[in-house]
Order: sequence, then structure tokens, then C-alpha cells
Amino acid sequence: MTPAVLAEFLLNGLVLGALYVLMALGLSIIFGMVGIINFAHGALFTLGAYAAYQLQGALGFSGALVAAPVAVGLLGMLIEATLLRRLYLQDPLQGLLLTFGLAMVLEQGIRLVWGLSPKQFDVPAGFAGVVQLGTLTYSKYRSFILLSVVLLIAGLALFLQKTPVGVIVRAGSRDPMMVRLLGISLTPVLTLVFGLGTAFAALAGVLSAPLAGVQPAMGVNVGTAAFVVVTIGGLGSLPGAIISGLLVGQVVSLSIYFQPRVAEASMYVLMAVILLLRPRGLMGERWEKFD
Repeated sequence: MTPAVLAEFLLNGLVLGALYVLMALGLSIIFGMVGIINFAHGALFTLGAYAAYQLQGALGFSGALVAAPVAVGLLGMLIEATLLRRLYLQDPLQGLLLTFGLAMVLEQGIRLVWGLSPKQFDVPAGFAGVVQLGTLTYSKYRSFILLSVVLLIAGLALFLQKTPVGVIVRAGSRDPMMVRLLGISLTPVLTLVFGLGTAFAALAGVLSAPLAGVQPAMGVNVGTAAFVVVTIGGLGSLPGAIISGLLVGQVVSLSIYFQPRVAEASMYVLMAVILLLRPRGLMGERWEKFD
């Protein structure tokens, strides 16, 4: 293969990694603040894609790109307020079981509403074609995905660093008891964070829909990959989620380039190696054990 083809695979790895980053950021935000590993993340990814498919006829792609994540985020806030909030003082296993059951309910609900057959989701007309990058031509839409994720990461960083709510989120993820002692209620913040995390999953689903189409099981592999990314980066670490997402995307894409038969397993091999060398992940914090 030529250097141009290799460069295209590297760019594809960045795009795949960017989608993994969106999924992993949602998982990390939820775990860091709420303390729950959301097993329904892949189903919410799928729901975002189907919501955009349903809305694009009326709102166009740009409208669906905004409305679908917002709608799924509001659903996430409703789930937190009505279901998860009851379990915060219970055994953490109950939260895992609830989100696992919720994933099953969402997946079957999607099949009941939209059927089993895949849905065609065309690349938006404004992003059809290619852009010229020196001697390399590359898809406009894939370039749009990269730019969108970069802007979203920058916006999230500004939100966490510069806004009062962002400061509470960071403080609450580190020491929620101290935040409560200062007279700040974390209840609405937990709802907002869970909604934000689910909106990230839905946005990843919307962005990936024109690349792979829309079908009921589309979130299974992506959801599993997101858990791999979060594990490699370190549970609850946002920088870790970004670094590991891009790393996993490159590993998978280069595996497809050099040895397609091992591409699916490559991320798991990477996870095993990272955890052997650093059990808490690349940027995970050390877990203290008290006897």
C-alpha cells in the first residue's frame, strides 16, 4: 500500500478515536460524579442515532444533530431523577443491574418502534465529497466529525473550568461531602451530569449514523469499545478518556491496515497490556484500601 493509503487509515483512526472519545467522556463524567458505570450507554448511542433519523426529515441534519442529543439527554435526566436517585445509598451493584436492565428495555423499545431492518442515513449534502489535504484527499464528513469533537472537548473543558456549575461538578467528584457541608445541593448537579453524559453518547450515535447506517444493534460494539477506552484511560479521568480513545482508534485502524483478522481483538490486547503495566489505567488514580 502507498503512503497516501496509510495516511488515510491514520486519519480514519482519528475519526474512530474521536467517536470513542465522545462515548468515553460520557461514561467518565457519569462515573466520576454519580459513581455508576452506565451499562445503558450503548443503547443510548443507538437511541441518539434513531432520534436523528426520525428528526432529520423535519429539522435537517444540523437540527437533528442538536435536537437528538438534547432529547436523549433530557431522557437521561429523567432516568436519573426517577430511578437512579433511589439507589445512591444502596449497594452499588443495584445501579449496575438497573442500567443493564435499562439497556435491554431501550434496545427492545427501539426494535418495537423502528423495526428490525436497518435504516439508511445519508451523508448530509453539505458534507458530501472530499477535501484536499496536500496530496491527500479526505472525506468532508469525516473531517467534520474531527472538528466537532475537538470543539466539544474544548467546550467541555471551558464549562468545567470557568463556570460555577463546572466548579461544583469538579469539586463534587473529588469530595462530595465537603460540597454538601458548604450548603450546596448536589442533587440537581447529579441530574445534569447524567443527562450530559447520555447526550454525549447520543451525539456519538448521530455522528456515526451516516458512516455505518442505523440499526438496532449498532451500539453493542461501540458501547463495549467505550468501556475498553475508559478502562485503559482510567475510570473517571477525562484526560485519560481522550488519550485512550484516540489511542484505541489508531490501534484498531492500523490493525485493519496491517492485519484485518486481528482488528477486532486488537483493543482488548491493548487493554490487557496496559492493565498489566498499570492496573488503574493510564491516568486513573490510585485506589486506597482501608482495613
